[in-house]
Amino acid sequence: MRLGVAALPGDRSFRCLPARGKRWEPPPRAGAMLGGGARASKPSFVSYISPEEIHIKEPIEKEVNPHLLPGELLLCEASTVCKYVQEDGSHRGTYGKLVCTNFKISFLDDSASDDNEPQFKNKIVGENDITLQCIDQIYGVYDEKKKLLTGQLRKYPETLIIYCKDLRVFNFCLRYTKEEEVKRIVSGIVHHSQTPKLLKRLFLFSYASAAPNNTDGRNQTVMFETLEDWRDELERTKGNVKYKAVTTNEGYRVSEKLPLYFVVPICISEENILKYEGRGIPIWCWSCHNGAALLKMSSFPKEQDDSTSQMQKAFLDGIYKTISKPPYELLRMDDLSSSLPSLQDIQTAYTRFKQLFLIDNSTDFWATDVKWFSLLESTNWLEIIRKVLKKAIEVAECLEIQHTNVLLIEESATDLCCVISSLVQVMMDSYSRTKSGFQSLIQKEWVIGGHSFLDRCNHLHKSEKEEAPVFLLLLNCVWQLVQQYPPAFEFTETYLTVLSDSLYVPIFSTFFFNSQHQRDTNKSGESIKTQSGPFRFLTVWDWSVQFDPKALAFLNNPLYAEKPKPDRSQRKTSRFKHQRQLSLPLTQAKPSTKRGFFREETDLFFKNILGKRIGKFINSSDEPPNSFREFYDSWHSKPVDYHGLLLPRIDGPEIKVWAQRYLRWIPEAQLHGGGTIATAARILDLMEEVQSLQVKMDEEHSQAVSGDVHSVPLLRNSARLSSLFPFALLQRQSVKPALPTSTWKDLEDEDDLVKRDDEFVDLSGDML
Repeated sequence: MRLGVAALPGDRSFRCLPARGKRWEPPPRAGAMLGGGARASKPSFVSYISPEEIHIKEPIEKEVNPHLLPGELLLCEASTVCKYVQEDGSHRGTYGKLVCTNFKISFLDDSASDDNEPQFKNKIVGENDITLQCIDQIYGVYDEKKKLLTGQLRKYPETLIIYCKDLRVFNFCLRYTKEEEVKRIVSGIVHHSQTPKLLKRLFLFSYASAAPNNTDGRNQTVMFETLEDWRDELERTKGNVKYKAVTTNEGYRVSEKLPLYFVVPICISEENILKYEGRGIPIWCWSCHNGAALLKMSSFPKEQDDSTSQMQKAFLDGIYKTISKPPYELLRMDDLSSSLPSLQDIQTAYTRFKQLFLIDNSTDFWATDVKWFSLLESTNWLEIIRKVLKKAIEVAECLEIQHTNVLLIEESATDLCCVISSLVQVMMDSYSRTKSGFQSLIQKEWVIGGHSFLDRCNHLHKSEKEEAPVFLLLLNCVWQLVQQYPPAFEFTETYLTVLSDSLYVPIFSTFFFNSQHQRDTNKSGESIKTQSGPFRFLTVWDWSVQFDPKALAFLNNPLYAEKPKPDRSQRKTSRFKHQRQLSLPLTQAKPSTKRGFFREETDLFFKNILGKRIGKFINSSDEPPNSFREFYDSWHSKPVDYHGLLLPRIDGPEIKVWAQRYLRWIPEAQLHGGGTIATAARILDLMEEVQSLQVKMDEEHSQAVSGDVHSVPLLRNSARLSSLFPFALLQRQSVKPALPTSTWKDLEDEDDLVKRDDEFVDLSGDML
């Protein structure tokens, strides 16, 4: 191994720099290897040879170049960069090259080993790659002090810390890098990831103009881009008797926010749709088996003059009366802006919540362990998930039990309306619990429905005021259902995790536009000289672009109950106790189930829903005030029908932290050979054995049946796996300190601890 000698700023000792791609560690403290209490004098040797001069004398063993996608351009790079190992804060690391392109930041080294090759590998974004849209914040370290980096920099840091939206944390030491390269790489990363940009400057357009169009044609996801897609969905849900798909918005003559085609009640005329640009019009989402339907509506602006308000009120009254008459069911309206947290509250809660998992080192992790519950509760994130799930259960009760149409109202009907309508369909429609059905649901309610992904994810870094993790909120809620009822879902939590990661991969158009109109108007390739026709964007639902068949198997649930069976397994199953409890305990502040957990919230619910105009259409005195609790308890007292209605458990600690997504990059949170992956490994081993036996039996009759043996991922030596697999392989064992880290800070310097005599403890009494 080729060595170089370098003096470190503020340190008169010296360290050896390994060759490119090799790991290096700091030398032991002076006196650490001396016996007794003797202390060695500090070395007086200082090297005046820079590591760059040493490397000039010897050729580099192997030049590592970045793998560039079609349309990807290398913008800047820096050599002699050390990527610190995150988990222990000892400043151990790997030496390599840091590059920045118009798509990603990538750390390159030549230390790749087949032993460390992950089974679940993304073909687009590697382990040391960060897409520019995935970067959350960038900090520089100046004299051991962290400073947020934005805009123009006057001074450049010696260490660069990058916090990612998928909760990875990267530490890059630039102490041995040439000053010119430090300026270029730091300025380039900050500029291309943090400054506002135009839509067509996204890598999405560069990739679409350069990449060949060889997508997989076997995608079964319904895109809802044609009138036939909507009519087929109406027929599937038996809603075509009372509702119709309309073409009124062709050419976007009604509204640029609405899709080209959508569904409204048959009694709604085209004149009404055109009158207020689609506002005040009930838009169909889904029909229940009993004929009740879930609708949504964008409300009118609150600040209007009296005459305009009177006209809008008269218009709404006419619409309500029309859709509350036969053949339509009774109508219940729910203004989500008053019954659920605001987008600002959701953003604030998630910002606090994610800070618990952006861990720099082991010390920071264990420092939070002694106050984990209070920190988790103070974020209010789990409580927001609970409220959203409760609202979805209330809507399901109206549709299923009361046979009542539910109209969800929101200012734009593209945020919380999308969350609640999607959750209700996942809970009530087993088709939405299949992979293709869930993807079609996201297309219908979110992509075509007009959710502002570009603004809510702040992909262009134009305004943090518009940013809110609304889609992540949905995925968190769906995960609660997936982990409570695994056999009911064709997909796994790994599928949900990679779907959340795909929010920040700008080669797919799915999550990078605010509306169908914005995507259609930006499809033109006229601004690109090499583009003769419109852009052909990829969709995220073609998973073969990101993963090979072996990795794709992790997205499918091997225990999915395809057909209902007469004998139902017990719903209450024993669960592995995690190293860090991932749910809040049921405290005395929460009322017990027997005393009516939702009494106050239910009263508030009925006050909001049954007040004002709704009194004309439904009589609140006809139903008992505790109907929600009766519905909830009655359902949970019966065996689960995995192809019927599903209600999440939302009492107390039933709402948990999505461990795979939020803890996967933290080695201290791993359970070695344990967690859900231990169960999955045994199940997959059994499946492989059954398939092998089936092949042997079939060989007696035909050699053609060797079917899907390759589709099951082989999890050999499951003891090497961790609870965070497949995103994290087994890493070093992290030992929890005997003393809380807060206690360490109160103790004197470690040199004084070394000199202190051991305390004498008399154990003779215990030995008798």
